Amino acid sequence: MNDTNQKINSLSLSSKKLLLIVILIFSGIHFSFAPQAPKRPNIILILTDDLGWTCFSTKMDDRIADSKSDYYETPNIDRLASQSLRFTQGYASDPICTPSRRSIQFGQTSIREGDEEFKAKYTPPSSTNLSIPQVLKTIDSKYKTAHFGKWDLRAKITPEQLGYDESDGDTGNKNGDISSDMEEKWTKHFITDNPKQMDSLTTRAIRFMQKQVKANNPFYLQVSHYATHVNFETKQQTYDKFNAKQKGKKHNNPAWAGMINDLDASIGELLKMVDQLGIADNTYIFLMADNGAVEFIPPVENRLDPPSTFAAQMTNYPLRGGKWTLYEGGIRVPFMVKGPGIKAGMQSDVPVVGWDLLPTFSELAGNTKPLADNIDGGSIVSVMKNAGKGKVKRQSEDFFFHRFNNGYPHSAIISGDYKLIKFWKTKKLELYDLRKDLGEINDISQQETAKTKELEEKLMKYMSRVNPALAKRY
Repeated sequence: MNDTNQKINSLSLSSKKLLLIVILIFSGIHFSFAPQAPKRPNIILILTDDLGWTCFSTKMDDRIADSKSDYYETPNIDRLASQSLRFTQGYASDPICTPSRRSIQFGQTSIREGDEEFKAKYTPPSSTNLSIPQVLKTIDSKYKTAHFGKWDLRAKITPEQLGYDESDGDTGNKNGDISSDMEEKWTKHFITDNPKQMDSLTTRAIRFMQKQVKANNPFYLQVSHYATHVNFETKQQTYDKFNAKQKGKKHNNPAWAGMINDLDASIGELLKMVDQLGIADNTYIFLMADNGAVEFIPPVENRLDPPSTFAAQMTNYPLRGGKWTLYEGGIRVPFMVKGPGIKAGMQSDVPVVGWDLLPTFSELAGNTKPLADNIDGGSIVSVMKNAGKGKVKRQSEDFFFHRFNNGYPHSAIISGDYKLIKFWKTKKLELYDLRKDLGEINDISQQETAKTKELEEKLMKYMSRVNPALAKRY
């Protein structure tokens, strides 16, 4: 027995551990190594306001030199883009704030949701229309959710009523503005240390992340910036920087440039905190805009006219139009995502849209069950994790849009390379091949009458199915 003890004592520490395991196994002691469930990912959505496809200093399409700003500077967003999958055909759900934000929350088109009737249909509790937080919490009740910044559903519905644990309340444009004077907002700028409340939003967002990381809770965080919606607010140093910089052909307003640069710095602080908290390897970060930038400063009344009508380049050039219209400048926006399993610095030509976010977040959180039949979007996860290649499975491969406006109501369908716009009051139809004519200059509706008829029928069939009252309104 002494000889055995001497032999054991002479063994190395690692050998002793191995010997102990062998002894325990043969002593009849059994261990069960149950696999741990994977940790739910964190999801962050950064939603900017009225920010066009060409408003960053990084290109939204590597093949198009003009798909970036010739004046603005966005170094933090540029860095995010270099770490992300960037979608060249990322679409806002609508060319104005409110219906676009509603669409994101419920994964549905603004046609399905309606406008005046939205409040009655979506006021909680609703068993047929679940929001992003409600969907995530059905997957895992440990998810904590927060919405900071501009809410703007204009339906007397608070974020908490839709399942958010923390929020700034039922906010709108006025909550981010120093001044609400309609006459001066396009001609005057304001110098402030907290432009459009962007630094305050970021501070609250960071505190929320810190609290959830400490509590070991997975979280969904939506930071909905008031910027860059007018009025123009910026810091003095930033304004002075761009006021001294040579102006661009399409971008030349130093106050707007300053506001975008300040926004970029604020977003940079949020991204830095994700790294400092050590959660980057389990966090997906999405960035997009709620609609495109205004076409000119100040805006023009004849915004539906072709670009040749105007002496200067439109803000969203080479795209046509801007906020308020269904031309590409109004709905094609920056759209990128960073996270685990996503190859950095890639771009994808797969079309994606705001109503895809809810089903995407649902799959990322681990849901394997089918979503409700009234969800128009599809999960883009397979495209995200396949270097931007593949297809998104939706109820329809086509995108449907409607601009709720009594003066110039119009609808659109994007089907493959083709886009049809239907103007209800004038009965005019316009057809464009976006692959050949990104600027929507050449209306080919008279040359391709069969395609025009086909797309109009598709559009009307969808409208009649999901919102028959709208289809009969005009």
